[in-house]
Amino acid sequence: MGRRKDLGLLAVRLGTGGVLAAHGAQKLLGWFGGGGIAGTGKFMESVGFRPGKASAVASGSAELGGGLLLALGLATPAAGAAVAGGMGGAVSVHRPNGFFATAGGFEYPAYLGYIATCVGVTGPGRYSLDRLIGYRLDRPRLVLLSFALSAAGTAVVVARRERVLSAQRREETAPATPAP
Repeated sequence: MGRRKDLGLLAVRLGTGGVLAAHGAQKLLGWFGGGGIAGTGKFMESVGFRPGKASAVASGSAELGGGLLLALGLATPAAGAAVAGGMGGAVSVHRPNGFFATAGGFEYPAYLGYIATCVGVTGPGRYSLDRLIGYRLDRPRLVLLSFALSAAGTAVVVARRERVLSAQRREETAPATPAP
């Protein structure tokens, strides 16, 4: 029974980590039709993440780095937490469109964040680099610390984005000042 669980964890890690790494490569490197840092930075600015290029690097790093670490089963709690935080930011962008991805909703990033959280909390299983190094980077205290830091950071970033968007809405609805 244990080997089945470990094979299942390996499959989840490889699939989820691979998808995340590909999305991160789009953001950071422009691979797979992505915008690279410049294009992603412009998009990040347009949805309220400032500064855009720094936000692109942070988001892309969470996806590429977190995805690769999840796939390898290395520093699994930190990888899961980084991805969960990054997906929290993505959820904030898609939230106004409702749940389902077919309407531009937050279903997809929420699910990726959920799977990364589950793996980060559960651990990578037997077929992982964490196991090969004696689980030094996969300790219970690292789970708590990683997810606490990620949640705090995500809360700060999303709150800042909400303030930026709120200020933009106020500017758009303010009456025009007559020219002298």
